[in-house]
Amino acid sequence: MSGFDKDWLALREPADRHARAQPLLDGLCRHLVEKTETPSLLDIGCGTGSTYRTLSALVPPATRWQLLDYDPLLLEEAARRIGSVEGVTLHRHDLNDLQSLPLEGVTFVTASALFDLCSATFCNRVVDRLAEQRTGLYAALNYDGVMEWSHAHPLDGQVVASFNRHQRLDKGFGPALGPDASDHLRLSLESSGYRVKVAASPWVLGAEKHDLQVELLRGMENPVTEIGLVSQSDLEDWMAFRLAAITRQDSSCVVGHTDLLAIRRR
Repeated sequence: MSGFDKDWLALREPADRHARAQPLLDGLCRHLVEKTETPSLLDIGCGTGSTYRTLSALVPPATRWQLLDYDPLLLEEAARRIGSVEGVTLHRHDLNDLQSLPLEGVTFVTASALFDLCSATFCNRVVDRLAEQRTGLYAALNYDGVMEWSHAHPLDGQVVASFNRHQRLDKGFGPALGPDASDHLRLSLESSGYRVKVAASPWVLGAEKHDLQVELLRGMENPVTEIGLVSQSDLEDWMAFRLAAITRQDSSCVVGHTDLLAIRRR
């Protein structure tokens, strides 16, 4: 799986933090407090450590963290931003090697904006590994295929459909589930003996998120072009319309995500 730009991850982090479904965060923290003397969290696809920075102030202080990513540059940035913290370790790991995932003693695996990039086969393998160890899962911010703007454009539907189609291409873990990721994970986890809760966690981007809105649009351009269902001239017109609305600061955008919390039944 190719790495993500650290600047993009930094730009989206506040929106991610604000979007997370509070009831699932509360459920995760309650379980860690009530059911575990020494919680241990394994954050996979950790990037620059956004999940750690969001959760570390919420979970019990004695919680141990392992942060895993394959991109050494992102791990380096995570180490820089987190600093030296007792109970926090960073490791380089290829998630395609699920068998050696360090799950021994782990209470929950956490992941943010990851499983929508993964195939059904990969997700099923993750669930199998979690079930073997009776490990919980907190999977946040999986894109659900919804993208809407306050100012409509005739091409919105075609552009979003093209982007969603691109989301289903192989991102390094087989043909990606894209918007179907949370539903697939839920069914797989439930069939493996988990109690699962899913909640909406949309980005709601107003004028104060000008830069993030712009980068979101820029990030859509190549995927939509690669799919080829929207002509280049039409896409350029659509982009110009959207960027102009952001510049006027009268455009808002909703990008749908879902969070999932799975706890193994006893």
